Amino acid sequence: MAKILMIDDDPDITKAVSLPIKSSGHEFYSANSGSEGLEQVKQINPDLIILDVMMESATEGFQVSHKLRDPSPDAEYADYRDIPILMLTAVHTTTSLRFEPDEDYLPVEAFLEKSADPDELLAKVEELLESA
Repeated sequence: MAKILMIDDDPDITKAVSLPIKSSGHEFYSANSGSEGLEQVKQINPDLIILDVMMESATEGFQVSHKLRDPSPDAEYADYRDIPILMLTAVHTTTSLRFEPDEDYLPVEAFLEKSADPDELLAKVEELLESA
């Protein structure tokens, strides 16, 4: 059983994601903003983070991923930088932006569209947990 933290400002999406995660036996936590999510990371020390891009700002998820992956030895989140991040977003369907995981630009392990079905989401979650 893993601890999974979802950082997303849409309660409907959070609820939809929580159901298959919980039914597969994992603990599910949520935060509705990047700042709340970063605080939860310190409190929960999750095994996996599911992160939205567009929250309080259009790039808040990018900012969160960069804070978590800051390579500085004295970075505030240095103890958490190896937590896998699955970016789950609708940014490709709502904007003309196109991107994928990239060590410098978008430091996450995987990327899924919010339209992903529950089986696809769970498969990606399990894959990331196994490789962590």
